[in-house]
Amino acid sequence: MQSKSHQHKEFTFAFLKNDIPAGLVVFLVALPLCLGIALASGAPLFSGIITGLVGGIVVGALSGSQLSVSGPAAGLTVIVLGAITKLGSFETFLLAVVLAGVMQLILGFLKAGIIGHYFPSSVIKGMLAAIGLILILKQIPHALGYDKDNEGDFDFLQVDGENTFTEIFTSVNFLHPGAIIIASVSMFILIMWERPFLRKYAFFKLVPGALIAVITGVAINEWVYPAVAADFMLEGDKLVQLPVAHSPNEFIGQFTMPDFSALGNIQVYITAATIALIASLETLLSLEATDKLDPWKRNSPTNRELKAQGVGNIISGLIGGLPMTAVIVRSSANVNSGGKTKISAIFHGLLLFGSVAGLATMLNRIPLACLAAVLLVVGYKLAKVSLFKAMIKLGIFQFLPFIVTIVAILLTDLLVGISIGMGLSILFILRNNYKRTYIYDPEKNIAGEPIVIKLHEDVTFINKGSIAQLLNHIPENSHVIIDGSNSVDIDIDVLEIIHDFRSNAMYRNIKLELRNVPEFRGVAGH
Repeated sequence: MQSKSHQHKEFTFAFLKNDIPAGLVVFLVALPLCLGIALASGAPLFSGIITGLVGGIVVGALSGSQLSVSGPAAGLTVIVLGAITKLGSFETFLLAVVLAGVMQLILGFLKAGIIGHYFPSSVIKGMLAAIGLILILKQIPHALGYDKDNEGDFDFLQVDGENTFTEIFTSVNFLHPGAIIIASVSMFILIMWERPFLRKYAFFKLVPGALIAVITGVAINEWVYPAVAADFMLEGDKLVQLPVAHSPNEFIGQFTMPDFSALGNIQVYITAATIALIASLETLLSLEATDKLDPWKRNSPTNRELKAQGVGNIISGLIGGLPMTAVIVRSSANVNSGGKTKISAIFHGLLLFGSVAGLATMLNRIPLACLAAVLLVVGYKLAKVSLFKAMIKLGIFQFLPFIVTIVAILLTDLLVGISIGMGLSILFILRNNYKRTYIYDPEKNIAGEPIVIKLHEDVTFINKGSIAQLLNHIPENSHVIIDGSNSVDIDIDVLEIIHDFRSNAMYRNIKLELRNVPEFRGVAGH
């Protein structure tokens, strides 16, 4: 347990020994996802890297969150793909990204980030577990050497015509021994690196296991396979495929400017508003989830995050990047790798810049099977069995929204799944409000004594049904006291029901006594 004095640590170099290794792991997680999301979006590969580096460096610096990491979002791939086609060019789409950033800035200044505080804990935990399971299910084919589907395609229905589950069954028919060996060795290294008997040595604390796994994977593919089993070598789409710039001019030429002549196109603004809304919701969800993972339980300022995302999207759109959000996969990798402050996010952004500025040729030797192992471990840490056990112990009204959110996200996408989980949570809230409006226990009634109904602090229109039912079942010839002494606000709908009951009580020989219940002032003629 960390000391209380550490709970609100801001940007500081005091934790470099934690943040630098964590940033390296986040980079290894982000690299294939940046490329895969760009590919799935129908955008240039370089645009995915631009988004990741801007999300790391710019948003990382401006954000109030110490652990959240931003980059291209898998949840926006379908929207981006459709928008590029509908708007006619990638340059016109970039203008929509810039305008989306402006809209997010405005939302931040309007303090719309308050929405982030209204997501139920059970739904957020369900989202974390679902993303963990999706990572595991989506990475199994890559670990087996079947790379037909892009990294970053997190939707249930995939662009290659398969779905999450059929892709796994299909991949079994295309097993690649070389990929399986590298993935297995990488997994072994990652698991052993976490063992307590090794963590007591400084080397295993300072050097991330993911780096050793990647170096080992490259070494096996580059040197071991050619010497002993040339058929096992991984090539082409089984390796990272970064765009390579052979000169400074070629590197600069990969950046793209938006087409400002399209400012008069109404479709640009519709696309921008769609991106701003969905990206903001995904960001707030990821921010809330990351705060729950934070060992120090820091609370990230949501309005500041919307502003940071807005600036990030403006810059990303201006230089040829995709829209971005805070991303739970990168953020959870950051937390699980021991990141402490935003330096880890910024460092991962700098590494992404280096990956295209001069390291592309070297990084293109990394097998996807190796990175799949890293993502499998990240997925497992998000969807541990202990999380499911803990949610079961909290009771049915916490577990049901949790498990429904998981299933819904697995079978649809993030926002649809969250919406379904939220809907179920709201139903439970309405049900509880419906039942917990008053204090009245008929079993405690004593013959000849008054029936006392004590209203709660806030009695809203949601409660009118339960109160109406209770009053309808009051036996004739009773003495009833309705006590509103504890109530701060009694909704007009409820007052109408109470006073209608008073009018009807004389016909049932019910003596009614109202204590601190306001008079009902209905519409004229009532």
